[in-house]
Amino acid sequence: MRTIAIIQARMGSSRLPGKVLRPVVGKPMLAHIVERLRLAQGVNEVIVATSDQVADEQIVSFCSQSGIACFTGSESNVLDRFYRAALHYQGDAVIRITADCPLVDPAMISQLITLYQSGEYDHVSVATGAGALFMDGGRFPDGYDAECIRFTALHEAWRDATLPGDREHVTPYLWRQPEKFRLQVLKSATDYSSLRLTVDNEEDFQLIEHIYQALYQEHQAFLLSDVVEFLTTHPELSHMNQAHIGNEGYAELWQAAAN
Repeated sequence: MRTIAIIQARMGSSRLPGKVLRPVVGKPMLAHIVERLRLAQGVNEVIVATSDQVADEQIVSFCSQSGIACFTGSESNVLDRFYRAALHYQGDAVIRITADCPLVDPAMISQLITLYQSGEYDHVSVATGAGALFMDGGRFPDGYDAECIRFTALHEAWRDATLPGDREHVTPYLWRQPEKFRLQVLKSATDYSSLRLTVDNEEDFQLIEHIYQALYQEHQAFLLSDVVEFLTTHPELSHMNQAHIGNEGYAELWQAAAN
């Protein structure tokens, strides 16, 4: 089985434009995501999928200079962009990551792949984000989002999904239909839904900077357990972006994909 990881990345952001190439401890945030995914056991190749718009030529240039595989496609039809990237790079299983998750955990990605391989699943996700909206406990922090998708299921979604929300967000067509697709979720033994570790605004970015400054070492990934330990000893940091928890728009995303 060839497993590829595709990072969706664009320069556009209504709250924090250009965040994907903004430096954290001397490297663009996107570079850290690629580096961490390359450390995950079971990932054969890491690809950045960006849009074919002029604004995202900076991402294409960065990838070219850094030796990172890059694919360009539709800005708005992200499902089409993602599917064509997976088709081009010939993934049997495809890991989906978004570029606002600079703490992506390589050990967790390996666990996700192992869970995917343990059954005949079409879609396996980390328990966080919109797909885990109705879960009672067992959630990982926002910002550890990852999904492992069977290519044939991705093809089916690409072929059949017609709702705008399904095309924009790639996988709702799959996780909203448990009667049609074989789904599984990687749950956390401890509920971390009170932690926000994604990057959507300035407060988020500043928290990530603090974490990287304390924990980052070249070619060695710190894990979720390290982040939790650090924030436990520095509780004032985890409060930096607490006001944004609950404003992610997950309920709206689910509703938009369903209508």
